[in-house]
Amino acid sequence: MSLYSGPELDKNLANFSPLTPVSVLKRTERVYPDLPAQIHGRIRRNWGEVAERCKRLASALSQRGVGKGDTVALIVPNIPEALECALAIPMLGAVLNANNVRLDAATLGFILEHGEAKVLLVDTEFSALAREAVSHSGRDLFIVDIEDPEGPGGDCIGELTYEALLTEGSPDFPYTPPDDEWDALALNYTSGTTGQPKGVVYSHRGAWTNAVNNVVTWEMPHHPAYLWTLPLFHCNGWCFPWTITMLAGTHVFLRSPSAEGIYDAFAQYGVTHLCGAPIIMSMIAGAGDAERQPFSQSVRMMTAAAPPPPQTIQAM
Repeated sequence: MSLYSGPELDKNLANFSPLTPVSVLKRTERVYPDLPAQIHGRIRRNWGEVAERCKRLASALSQRGVGKGDTVALIVPNIPEALECALAIPMLGAVLNANNVRLDAATLGFILEHGEAKVLLVDTEFSALAREAVSHSGRDLFIVDIEDPEGPGGDCIGELTYEALLTEGSPDFPYTPPDDEWDALALNYTSGTTGQPKGVVYSHRGAWTNAVNNVVTWEMPHHPAYLWTLPLFHCNGWCFPWTITMLAGTHVFLRSPSAEGIYDAFAQYGVTHLCGAPIIMSMIAGAGDAERQPFSQSVRMMTAAAPPPPQTIQAM
């Protein structure tokens, strides 16, 4: 028997912990509770407040029977609740299913059915779309309405609102890592492909390593100010919900990107990083004088999905 094959070197609490984004919020709350975490319109929250909301959400869903392997679906734009779901749902071993709000009802209905959704959180702007999608799915879902003060509003179609759900939960819900880092953390679906959407599962390990890779690849510092122009439902926002939380940065939200909104965020909130498809680059580079504002900090942008035109890169 080799020196290194004895039972004393087996995994234990002293030498092994599953790689998981659940650990990210736990550390940031403990070390940086007073640093800014969310900016959305008039909303300002620090990391202590966000962590409490996430634990309340995880607790409330758990009390309503949501647990390991259950799918929690979202039809939600770039708002704080989308981030909180990305941080909270993995705490109870459930699986995050953030959906593209631009899909049609029949496609969303297929996703809800195929992904075996148990819960649906929906921004009221998309309540009509969600109602039709649920009808297509044939599933009996626990629906939660999100009323965003920055949104246009809409009908409530659920059993209760998001804020009411939070009041049901405990702020002391434990940060619970998965039994296995290979456990499912998120379920995403393709769109615009042939046939029905195809499901893709993220593991806890995969999401955590991708979040770390973002830091390394971009050489990101602690406490960045990150602007959400990339949809949180696109590949889980390229795992930046966990990257920015890992760095105790500030999440700055835009429900719908516009040149004016982007420049306003640069100038008002000191945004240092953002992501998006080349169309966002074109929006920034092609902004008119009335939309632009001066800002003093350096801003870095990561783009993907398609190669940006050379003239756009030059303009940036």
